[in-house]
Amino acid sequence: MASVNNHRLLLFTRKETTVLMNDTSWMDRSLALARQARLLCPPNPAVGCVLVSAQGELIGEGHTQATGHAHAEVMALRDALAKGHPTQGATAYVTLEPCVHQGRTGPCCDALVTAGVKQVVASLEDPNPQVAGQGFARLRAAGIEVVVGPGAAESRELNLGFFSRMVRKTPWVRMKVAASLDGKTALPNGASQWITSSAARADGHAWRAQACAVLTGIGTVTSDDPRLDVRLATTPGQPQLVVVDSRLETPLNAQLFMPGRALTMYAAVPDEAKQAALQAQGAQVIYKPETQADARHKVDLAAMLQDLAAREINEVHVEAGHKLNGSLIRAGLVDEFLIYLAPKLLGQGADMASFGPLTALSQAVALEFKSTQMLGPDLRILARVQGRDLF
Repeated sequence: MASVNNHRLLLFTRKETTVLMNDTSWMDRSLALARQARLLCPPNPAVGCVLVSAQGELIGEGHTQATGHAHAEVMALRDALAKGHPTQGATAYVTLEPCVHQGRTGPCCDALVTAGVKQVVASLEDPNPQVAGQGFARLRAAGIEVVVGPGAAESRELNLGFFSRMVRKTPWVRMKVAASLDGKTALPNGASQWITSSAARADGHAWRAQACAVLTGIGTVTSDDPRLDVRLATTPGQPQLVVVDSRLETPLNAQLFMPGRALTMYAAVPDEAKQAALQAQGAQVIYKPETQADARHKVDLAAMLQDLAAREINEVHVEAGHKLNGSLIRAGLVDEFLIYLAPKLLGQGADMASFGPLTALSQAVALEFKSTQMLGPDLRILARVQGRDLF
């Protein structure tokens, strides 16, 4: 590839080195690679890496592979090697701090040092306590120049679930709702298929595919008998399914039992016979009861999310009924809302969520609109709880 450095303009200067406007373009390319890893790499973060020669030429690129396989930096180095490009003196543009620890794969820092890279431009420090600045320290100790910052906001947004799990010790929770314009998700008789269009449903499946786990409640299981898998979007694998089933009432012939898909049920009331029957169907049953006397027959939702984080779940995508939705909102456990509104009015029917009553407007859950988009006749709104991503 011909050099693109004919017009390198000064953008800003850091103490350690000068970052040029061209660095932004290379980081944009790295971020694009990271987005390609989004469905493939959980529970690892989605990372992209671009290697640029001292002459300003692209010599290698790559992104994080599936769990247990190579990270972005190693893929970029392999790409350069396969193309016959030397890496001595190159600059690596990477969207997250290179790892320093021996996990499922070896340290990426060591691979960059061995390759003779002279500079690393990274978007963010890795929040993983096993890394957390140690990767940058090892690179600097080896004489490699390190710049941190370009593409930080985009990289963090791409990996909010990973950051949430590492920093808050809980997954990022997104609640999906499909409703009429007046906020109804079903008629009084329970009919709900289909309020929104096929375009909205396909988009909803794409969001399911991004999550590590899809969460629903026993009410939805018994009323709708859903599959809650990804059928209308391309995915390398199905997200885990999580069911809140306090008394283990899930029918053994429910469609959610699918060969090869991980299924976890959180319960509150022990029942050895039902547990054995559900486990025979392939489910894992975990007890997380509330400790309060007036709620001891319900699942402790906060404890459930902490347990999911411990099991390396980065993102939870909620598709449930108004009761579980309301319980999650009431407990302050929802981070953002993915709402599809159809241009219809249904009048009476099921609400999006049941919580409250509130006694003052100041008690409302304050949201921030992150994006809106038309999907066929429907409107998609992504709204985030104000300040929820400040961790």
